[in-house]
Amino acid sequence: MFNRAPMLRTAVAMASISLVAGCGLVSSGGADEEKPIVVGTMSAPSTLDPAAAWDGSWELFRNVYQTLVSFPAGAVAPEPDAAESCEFTDEAKQTYRCVLRDGMKFSDGDAMDAAAVKHSIDRIRTIDVKGGPSALLNSLDKVEVKGEKEVIFHLSRSDATFPFVLATPAMSIVDPDDYPADDVREGRTINGSGPYLLEAYNLDDDDRPVESVLVENPHYKGPAELRNQAVTIKYFKVSKEMVRALKAEELDLTFRGLDPSDIVALDAQQADSGLRLVEGAGMEIRYLVFTEKNRWTRDPAVRKAVAQVVDRAEISHTVYKGTVEPLYSMVPKGITGHRAGYFNAFGKPSVKKAKQLLNDAGIHQKVPLTLWYTTDRYGSGTKPEFEELKRQLDGSDLFEVKLKSRPWKTYEAGYRKGEYPVFGRGWFPDFPDPDNFIAPFVGEENALGTPYPAPEITDKLLPESRRQSDRGAVNEAFERAQSILVEDARLLPLWQGKQYIATSEEIAGGERALDPSTIMMMWQLERKTSW
Repeated sequence: MFNRAPMLRTAVAMASISLVAGCGLVSSGGADEEKPIVVGTMSAPSTLDPAAAWDGSWELFRNVYQTLVSFPAGAVAPEPDAAESCEFTDEAKQTYRCVLRDGMKFSDGDAMDAAAVKHSIDRIRTIDVKGGPSALLNSLDKVEVKGEKEVIFHLSRSDATFPFVLATPAMSIVDPDDYPADDVREGRTINGSGPYLLEAYNLDDDDRPVESVLVENPHYKGPAELRNQAVTIKYFKVSKEMVRALKAEELDLTFRGLDPSDIVALDAQQADSGLRLVEGAGMEIRYLVFTEKNRWTRDPAVRKAVAQVVDRAEISHTVYKGTVEPLYSMVPKGITGHRAGYFNAFGKPSVKKAKQLLNDAGIHQKVPLTLWYTTDRYGSGTKPEFEELKRQLDGSDLFEVKLKSRPWKTYEAGYRKGEYPVFGRGWFPDFPDPDNFIAPFVGEENALGTPYPAPEITDKLLPESRRQSDRGAVNEAFERAQSILVEDARLLPLWQGKQYIATSEEIAGGERALDPSTIMMMWQLERKTSW
């Protein structure tokens, strides 16, 4: 999927071989099976209520709640989960029917029925948390219940991606007795129906999550086959502290948040450290957003000149040590319809071509630009990444760049108010479909908080593609959509990430634990014993 550095290219193969070779044998019982697998991550929940979360909280939700459908490892389309069956009942793709499994229960033993599903979906739209997942339900008109097991979703327009939306952890089914219809549920407990129940949720003195303790849910009914009985998730703020804990055997596995330098070091130390590094494909992307409120970034020539100067390969090599891949489209590699539109349009970085773009637009002075980034959202590589962008743009002698930053909480508020002419964003997809890499960013109201009118995309291409259930048949529409994004140059893709899992030699299953949205399915992890 990526142009990998040689020392990293063999990580998956070596990891896969180690699972079946040597003196390792997967445990099938005994005392080790009772010992929790301890996972370290920097993806801490912001809330325990699915109606309020459109962020890294999904990592926990996937393991303690259930959705009607979900993505098993390796799947390209959602498959039944809490439901025994789901399907569109009309050719227009506007009526979607699900039938629940028999005997479904929440972790406290309460029955889970069709009314609970309706309650869970309706409250997302009623509460409508700012920055929350209600926008995912834009195509939903109403939810109908028939009996105790049947749920029918009536859509306001054709939307073949609706099953993908239902598979996101935001659509987790909650108990109406515990989760109010019109307000976010507070507290440190969860009542779901997933493979695990939340036994403890510990916070520090600043009310930041420190640890989630998961144990097997005895009431669970679904497709997951648990390969362990308990998992403890520990939340870290710094990659090096997480790696230290792994080496000290305080953790069995680390996931999400490893710094590039730590990844490179772990890879080099595999033979001697007793640790393994598993590399997998990722769909996380980083990009720049240009607003039209600023006199300079309003000009397409300025935006295209920036695109012509930026050297993505240098960012990948210098800042991220080859742990990310240069990206030339908002739709990443591995997703249907991907085309390297920016590379096709601009080729290799060229100051000469950028100068010509500006001169043709009547711009003969240095263009002043302020680039904004967040200090605490996307990892420690963000600051040096923007310093490298400044170096490249200033070095062209065409731009005069200032860098400014804020913590995420105030940063998000600022870009939603249109305060930044150019700002950095990251995107973790809600589901693996090209629609989810284009639709969230266009239109008067979008995930960026800054209007981006693109009528051909919003009024023609997206509606046409959403009538097509075969998502492999939407290439033409999304190729055209990507071309429009390049022509406008309002969004400048920079790189596509990879996923790395570092584990002790005692742990198996890391390479199969990521679903297609790169959320970890903790039940796939297991502990090995010796021969």
